[in-house]
Amino acid sequence: MQANLYALGAIALWASLASLGVSLTHIPPFLLTGVALIIGSVPAWPFVLRDPSQWRIPLRTLALGVYGLFAYHFLLFIALRHAPPVEANLVNYLWPLFIVVLSPVVLPGVALRLPHVLAALLGFGGAAIAIAGGRELSGTPAWGYLPALAAAFIWATYSLLTKRVAAFPTTAIGLFGLVSGVLSLLCHGALEPAVTLLPRDWALLAVLGLGPLGASFFMWDKALKLGDARHIGILSYITPLASTMLLILVSGRAFTWSIALATVMIISAAVIGMRAR
Repeated sequence: MQANLYALGAIALWASLASLGVSLTHIPPFLLTGVALIIGSVPAWPFVLRDPSQWRIPLRTLALGVYGLFAYHFLLFIALRHAPPVEANLVNYLWPLFIVVLSPVVLPGVALRLPHVLAALLGFGGAAIAIAGGRELSGTPAWGYLPALAAAFIWATYSLLTKRVAAFPTTAIGLFGLVSGVLSLLCHGALEPAVTLLPRDWALLAVLGLGPLGASFFMWDKALKLGDARHIGILSYITPLASTMLLILVSGRAFTWSIALATVMIISAAVIGMRAR
């Protein structure tokens, strides 16, 4: 029960990620990612000050954490500003399906069965409908779907590869975020124009960092350590529905048939895939 509560807390925070990202599209993506991830690492600082050994992890584990947190969020924020946000968000939420399909490749002793294949086809069909229904005014598909798809792949492989490295404390996620944030700010200084952040921008960045790019990761890690990953994984499929509904509300978009069908197909595919494990 405690594990499910942690998982639901993370899911509730992740539901706001896309909406907050859309509200901050005027901020360069490296700067947005860097500031939010550094803020998100703050909850771990008091624990590390008391016991610095909690951040003494293998370099391989740290590299994996940077790969997951830095690359995933950078690509997601790129996608949200170069494709219709609702549809790009749905494509991004193919990551639970990627976890199912890639499990046999990454994890020893895991087999891919017919339900997994059917779930994969259903999920990719949902993504195709989302992309087809979300075209630019020119009528051509937005290239921003590519980073959304890449983000889904990165989060799935990061999640699977954490099972291939030595166990690490939950507070180490704060180190992942801190190093990722610093790396992103260095990229901002080298590649992006300087901008002035307004008080409203800082307030939204604080909410983004402390919530979907901070506390959610700690809660998710606790949930996986305390509970059954299969049950928690099924709960996570609430996220694309909640995220899509909130994004539609914030953006003022109409809930079209293509969005509805794509949402149902992607969530159904993920649930089928997880139940067949």
